[in-house]
Amino acid sequence: MNLLLAFIWVALTGALYYSNFLFGFLIGFAILWVMNRAEEDQRYFTRVPKTIYLIFYFLYEMIKANIQVAYDVITPKYFFKPGIVKYPMSARTDLEINLLSTAISLTPGTLILDISEDKKTLYIHVMYLKDKRSFIKQTKNGIERRLLEILR
Repeated sequence: MNLLLAFIWVALTGALYYSNFLFGFLIGFAILWVMNRAEEDQRYFTRVPKTIYLIFYFLYEMIKANIQVAYDVITPKYFFKPGIVKYPMSARTDLEINLLSTAISLTPGTLILDISEDKKTLYIHVMYLKDKRSFIKQTKNGIERRLLEILR
């Protein structure tokens, strides 16, 4: 419904710009929130901000990893310390596992090698691995926690 309201806003204003669509999306979100304040199910109004936050967090992590890889490529000395991490997942469903592994693989310097048979462990190749525990903690508290907050 929110996307429909955003498209209606764009059609009424006659200006097909990203900023205008975003403004229409925000207006639609506010209208839906006002109309549904008395409803018990408020998941949509908590998931949309969390999704936007996840997108910005992922973009930040991707830019940070791109800078790290680019710096390593243009300097004569190599700084990478590759390693394989056995990562215990909190994700359980196929959708959660797929989205988590895709997000990890899209970040430069990391690659999913395998998923265990019981679907509880990811094997991740990390290009810049300083400490396995800190990598696991950062991933658990970063992308996985934010992703599971949206999906559950």
